[in-house]
Amino acid sequence: MQHIISVLVENKFGVLARVSGLFSGRGFNIDSLSVGPTLDPTTSMMTIVTAGDDRIIEQITKQLNKLVDVIRVVDLTDKEYVERETALIKIHAQDEDRGEALRIADIFRARIVDSTPNTYTIEITGDSKKIGAILNLLKPLGIKEFICTGRIAIAREEARVAAVREEGAPASVKDRRSSLA
Repeated sequence: MQHIISVLVENKFGVLARVSGLFSGRGFNIDSLSVGPTLDPTTSMMTIVTAGDDRIIEQITKQLNKLVDVIRVVDLTDKEYVERETALIKIHAQDEDRGEALRIADIFRARIVDSTPNTYTIEITGDSKKIGAILNLLKPLGIKEFICTGRIAIAREEARVAAVREEGAPASVKDRRSSLA
């Protein structure tokens, strides 16, 4: 079973190498890995997609927590979360297929980000199913090249927690939120 693990780390030299070394040293595979800055410039967020049973994921989580530069580890798999990835798809775009390529891109809310007389490069953002679906429709046109980012994910805010925060918010914040509704 695939798991999405969110890891908040200190933004320091060598942290990525230590995290990936932990996986390779124990024979675990990383299916995808994305790293990016957070609002705090001293931290970065890693999104790691890996596979394993509960015992393996528990071991990975414990080992990650032992690393000095790791601040927080969360397995998002059993939580509500939003995930996205971005793909760039370069397709053959012969004159007779250009209209069909534009229609497919429009259906999936994708964008043509580069165009030559013989190719279109399409950018799409969504979950894995959406990217797979557009790939299936574009295959008959001829996919020349395909590249995809790793998945990124963020936990959804629990409704109960959001309601408590709303109740505990200062009056000026409550007024501002209600005026926006």
